[in-house]
Amino acid sequence: MAYRRTPAVQARLDAQREAVLQSAVGLLAERGYGGCTMAAVADRAGIATGSLYQHFSGKAELSVQLFRRVVTHEIDAVNAAVARQDTPRRRIAAVVETFAARALRAPRLAYALLVEPADAVVDEERLVFRRAFRDVIATEIAAAVASGELPEQDPVLTAAALVGAVGEALAGPLAAAPGTVASGAAATPGAAGTGAAEPEQSDKTTVVPALVSFTLRALGGRDDSDA
Repeated sequence: MAYRRTPAVQARLDAQREAVLQSAVGLLAERGYGGCTMAAVADRAGIATGSLYQHFSGKAELSVQLFRRVVTHEIDAVNAAVARQDTPRRRIAAVVETFAARALRAPRLAYALLVEPADAVVDEERLVFRRAFRDVIATEIAAAVASGELPEQDPVLTAAALVGAVGEALAGPLAAAPGTVASGAAATPGAAGTGAAEPEQSDKTTVVPALVSFTLRALGGRDDSDA
């Protein structure tokens, strides 16, 4: 007869798995994917490395589950911001504003989510991540086009272009944040090493409104600063 876990045993394992994921989120925010080794995560969670394999087959599976955990949180934050707005145009602006502002507040985490070299399975999850944001924006573009608030256009194509542009625009500021590129790792063009100076505060406060303005102009609508 196959062994069946008792409810108490299952509850303990579920709690341990949750502790592991929470520990991994903390490490990801501090060290990126490179710092989320199985041994490091187990140490942060206070368990033996071997125990980690009761929950995940290896780093690739752990990374995927970690990515989904963090991304779900980010999408929830964007959806909450969208729900507070009363027009499609404002909701589109809220997606970009919320996503960019949260990324710049936690640059090491955002860099890991968006551009840090990782396993192929993580790159596949990144596609799902981008499509989720694309779909939120595309829904609002379609509504704005239907109401005459925006000119006729392909909502999905425009939304995909916006997600790509915003991600590319954020890559530089995120890469320049202290600790973004792991010590000893090859730096990417425009990226700084661990000891890099943090971007000026004025840069941080101008990036978000500039991205919102770019988004609204790209859609064919009017920015609030337009005369």
